[in-house]
Amino acid sequence: MKIVAADIIVTSPDRNFVTLKITTDEGITGLGDATLNGRELSVASYLRDHVAPLLMGRDPHRIEDTWQFLYRSAYWRRGPVTMAAIAAVDVALWDIKAKAAGMPLYQLLGGASRTGIMAYGHASGRDIPELFDSIRRHLDEGFRSIRVQTSVPGINAVYGVAAQPSSTGQRYDYEPAQRTPLPAEEDWDTRAYLRHLPSVFEAVRGEFGPELPLLHDGHHRMTPIQAAKLGKALEPYDLFWLEDCTPAENQEALRLVRQHTTTPLAIGEVFNTVWDYQTLIREQLIDYVRSAVTHTGGITAMRKLLDFAAQYQIKSGIHGPTDISPVGMAAALHLDLAIHNFGIQEYMKHTPLANEVFRQSFTFTDGYLHPGDQPGLGVELDEEAAARFPYEPAYLPFNRLKDGTVHDW
Repeated sequence: MKIVAADIIVTSPDRNFVTLKITTDEGITGLGDATLNGRELSVASYLRDHVAPLLMGRDPHRIEDTWQFLYRSAYWRRGPVTMAAIAAVDVALWDIKAKAAGMPLYQLLGGASRTGIMAYGHASGRDIPELFDSIRRHLDEGFRSIRVQTSVPGINAVYGVAAQPSSTGQRYDYEPAQRTPLPAEEDWDTRAYLRHLPSVFEAVRGEFGPELPLLHDGHHRMTPIQAAKLGKALEPYDLFWLEDCTPAENQEALRLVRQHTTTPLAIGEVFNTVWDYQTLIREQLIDYVRSAVTHTGGITAMRKLLDFAAQYQIKSGIHGPTDISPVGMAAALHLDLAIHNFGIQEYMKHTPLANEVFRQSFTFTDGYLHPGDQPGLGVELDEEAAARFPYEPAYLPFNRLKDGTVHDW
């Protein structure tokens, strides 16, 4: 079997997605997600202009060899663009291999280690009553674990809070990338956030009790000592995890956080290789790996990363917002089902338009996801539908402090 075509499809059903479609001389096709939120065309160009020509004539079954070839032959290694492109190729090749074998991908990864994949939903509110309503809606939808995000008095717009105003006047919901010529500017005040957040979790626990798993995303905005302070303040409310409490490019910073709090820590959605995790995993400074299959070199690389984490009793918490396409989501679910050290899966439901373009076999029932049992990933791309939604420039927001300093968003 040989690769005879590698097509890059960019489509924008409510948001931008980049999909790689690899075709073999036997007519088997495989899909890979190459979406990089706010920088989609950079990955599309990398694939079209640099990677696709290298794939022609290669044996699609040689997945490990192809991965190493694309990683090492570029010389300039790592980075989100390179690793998203490699991930797309890797996932597409796994899709082809599983289709050729006539079985769902998770069977090739060793078979199922569980019957379902626990997922968490995303509740938010501009005040406590609105937050409670959002939590109840998610519980009614079947979620049994809930991420809690809230507005903060004195701050106009906060990451992760649905229905708050945006620069375009449209609903600011799960997908904050806004279709504007320039990134939207938002404000931030860490001290106000640290004062407000513990009272929010006190109210949520008082209303919904001690059993409901609760998560929160700090979104990289705190210094290590601020993150330690928040983790300690949230200990009475028994969080499932505190995510991205501080920018973790400085891996040693998590030593300070870990020293002061027993709140479980999740890190890594902006990471893209195992090298970003070496200190964090070896010194057991985190509890959950947050990378996305789409941004971290695909299934081949993520499996190795999670096997490394398993040696230290660190579990998976794979990134899964709506800027991961249904193709990337399906890849994550097959991996979730197969690995032993699964923790939890982030899940945001895609829009009806996205589901029209990407036809999926994975299911969500009673709080648990399952990738389905169709051969391969279980996702098919409707290229006619995709063509109806051309790319539109979109940017994530950025933060400034009160004195005008650019800050982590």
